[in-house]
Amino acid sequence: MLIMSHRGYHANTPENTLEAFEEAVGMGVDGIETDVRLSADGLPILFHDRIAPNGREVAHLTLSELTKLVGYSVPTLDLALERIGDVLWNIEVKTPSAVGVTLALVSQYHRSGRLMITSFWHNIVEQFTHLAGVECGLLIAHRPLSNFSLLDLLPDSDSIRTIVWDYEVLDPNVLSALGPNDIRNFVYGAESEMEHRRCVDLGIDGIITDHPEFLIKEPRYDASNGRRN
Repeated sequence: MLIMSHRGYHANTPENTLEAFEEAVGMGVDGIETDVRLSADGLPILFHDRIAPNGREVAHLTLSELTKLVGYSVPTLDLALERIGDVLWNIEVKTPSAVGVTLALVSQYHRSGRLMITSFWHNIVEQFTHLAGVECGLLIAHRPLSNFSLLDLLPDSDSIRTIVWDYEVLDPNVLSALGPNDIRNFVYGAESEMEHRRCVDLGIDGIITDHPEFLIKEPRYDASNGRRN
């Protein structure tokens, strides 16, 4: 099971920052999940919330304004991809406005790094499927009416074969029904160590977690030489 750090490891540092990403890599995660939005000055910023601490929409703030409001340096997607390597990046595109700039960056980067694009906007994900080597997945927070109705959400082609489930609607019956269709299942939202172990027992392909320490007991990264052990 791939261990993806949710917005980086942010127990001691703000989420979605270079420091949080570096902490996660140092722990030995397989990948990092992050959120991309478009700032008022047209930059692909890594920030989860739609609303800033002052009540304004993040989309109406420049990068410098948002950085000043939150009290830490908000990174851009290009900076993070440049600085943090050797991991799988799961980039969740939060809004349609961020598609253009994200697509341009991913088109430049995908040959030198591993990328997975996800979104609750499923039509957004489809716009990345033409890029060779870029994985695409659908974020889903509901349990479908039947075990097979979910297949209707997937394209007829093999361009999107990953589903990222909310842990709370994780149904083993659905997972079993999807098994023969060569679909990878990821999970986000597991909180306790018991829930993480359940994901292992269910054979989940990847977990996006705030608690990689539940699964990584010993660091697998040597900071002195920048290599995985």
